[in-house]
Amino acid sequence: MQTANALEEHVILLDDEGRHIGTAPKYSMHGSDTVLHLAFSCYVFNPLGEVLVTRRALTKKTWPGVWTNSFCGHPLPAEPLTQAVERRASHELGLQIEAIDLALPRFRYRATDSSGIVENEICPVYQARTGQEPNLNPDEVAEYAWTRPADLYRAVTDAPWAFSPWMALQVHELDSFRA
Repeated sequence: MQTANALEEHVILLDDEGRHIGTAPKYSMHGSDTVLHLAFSCYVFNPLGEVLVTRRALTKKTWPGVWTNSFCGHPLPAEPLTQAVERRASHELGLQIEAIDLALPRFRYRATDSSGIVENEICPVYQARTGQEPNLNPDEVAEYAWTRPADLYRAVTDAPWAFSPWMALQVHELDSFRA
């Protein structure tokens, strides 16, 4: 019997209006001419109200070693988004999360990294809570930090180049980060 990890992952392709138009193997995404597809971002908060930020593994195809939100991912075809959020929290950070709330349902961005790889995503943004400390998957995350939302907002405002482009945009749209 094959496990989910042994199966080839596919992402959901979208048209400009956000309608599903098919799927493609995940490995074929994120090139120099990336097709619009569905993703998600999540910000995890602890009981102290701090937000978890992570530094992407140096082996990541896009934005390696860059500080970003708690985690990101792509839902599998027919997978509910909140289930995908829970799956990626467990896979990347070893976290069980709760109180998953949709914060930015229509977030969309396109960005090109220094190597010419393009991100082109409709990327709903979630917020969640945990009482646990992360247990990092080194293929996904190099390190993490808990920080106050207002401090993160100031850091992103002062040095947006030090963070993933999606996070730099998202933090300014999320009410949770305004002082």
